[in-house]
Amino acid sequence: VQLQASGGGLVQAGGSLKLSCAASGTIFRLLTMAWYRQAPGKQRELVASISSGYRSNYADSVKGRFTISRDNAKSTVYLRMNSLKPEDTAVYYCNAALRSLDEWGQGTLVTVSS
Repeated sequence: VQLQASGGGLVQAGGSLKLSCAASGTIFRLLTMAWYRQAPGKQRELVASISSGYRSNYADSVKGRFTISRDNAKSTVYLRMNSLKPEDTAVYYCNAALRSLDEWGQGTLVTVSS
């Protein structure tokens, strides 16, 4: 599985962005997909995940503002980010997991200006 993330950019506080992560291969529907982020000088942290059964999970810091979704027909996972804050500034990575499989995308930079 190879992952290609896109959609990052510069946005003002209060604005919105939608990240996409396209996966190769034929097992996308079986994968648990997740978005992580890493801000400068900080550890990588889980932002949101969505299971093969469409069960989603969010970090407390993004609940009510971010929405993760998946389109199995397009082998793509999305992260809709609303009401962005400067503290959301980070490199966002998508992740695919299934048993021993643990793959990462290349990351996409999100910068939120105040």
